[in-house]
Amino acid sequence: MTRQEGAASAPRPVADRRAEADRYDLRRIHPRLSFGTASDRYAAWIDQIYPRDVWAGEVTTRAKRVAGAAAEERLLPVASAEDYFLKLGTLELDFTYYAPLLGPTGKPGPGLFTLERYADHAPPGAGFVVKAPQAFLARRVRRSAGGRVEYVDNPEFLDARAFTSRFLEPLQQRLGAKLAAVVLEQPYERARDSPPPDAYVAEWETFVRDLPEASLHVEVRSPHHLSPRFLEWLANRELGFSFSHWQWLPTLKDQWTMVGERFTSATGTAVFRLMQPREMTYDESWRLAYPFEAPNPALSETPAARRMVDEAVALMYRAVDAGVTLHVVGNNRAWGNAPDLLRTLAHRFLDFAERKGA
Repeated sequence: MTRQEGAASAPRPVADRRAEADRYDLRRIHPRLSFGTASDRYAAWIDQIYPRDVWAGEVTTRAKRVAGAAAEERLLPVASAEDYFLKLGTLELDFTYYAPLLGPTGKPGPGLFTLERYADHAPPGAGFVVKAPQAFLARRVRRSAGGRVEYVDNPEFLDARAFTSRFLEPLQQRLGAKLAAVVLEQPYERARDSPPPDAYVAEWETFVRDLPEASLHVEVRSPHHLSPRFLEWLANRELGFSFSHWQWLPTLKDQWTMVGERFTSATGTAVFRLMQPREMTYDESWRLAYPFEAPNPALSETPAARRMVDEAVALMYRAVDAGVTLHVVGNNRAWGNAPDLLRTLAHRFLDFAERKGA
């Protein structure tokens, strides 16, 4: 079933959808909702997303350090995407955030080959939400010299030509109809390092006006940039506002109010990403979520978590009412285990469906 076919089909019995949700099969909870995770390939999801008899013998490990502590990540090969898409409709790719797909001379980077493998293993109708490279979105970049670390002005900041040739065009060529959305996540920047609202809007306008047509969704991680001037420009430009539950951002409810209680993308799609608890650092949320096998009550059973779920499900209702296809992306760091977070959201939505016939 393609995303387009799914959007036109009638709702199915709630009991059937609940049974599928209990098996982590979230593809048909509602035609307008496409559930997915921020990254994939976690061996911790065997028996949830990935069948043990296929993938238990394919696990590799890699070392990682978080907050100065050593940890081991257990990963599956990219080919596991074939089973991922038997349960979920959307997959967010974030390796693209760390380097463009092509180098300055046009030479393919490692990310391009990884992207091609994902495209090969994803079935028709799969949808990828892809994060754009920070190389084009960060105002300042980190440089190390002589043992010192400093941040310097980024010469490729909002460079539309480089963004198009080294990322967007090869992305569209490789994924084609499987490209559901591109998230332009601008890293956090301090207010004192930022331009005033009018200048900030002018930067974005110069950037997007020459970009090829695409489903673009802007995620601004600096609350001071979420001015009425910027948000109105975003709506007038018919670019998506990427709703994000993240450390320093307003609540999802407040974000919905700030954008005028509307979805702004001309493509009829929207993205929301449950990344980590508000007012909690990446390192702390990662430590609490690791090894990603199950919900951690310190993340999933708090008043903040209940509010996150309530507001996320309310946003899902809004999308359904508006006829917008919403890509619902969950992260391990928000809950301890992303598949269980998505299953929780699905059941809460189905509570609504029982009352409203959705």
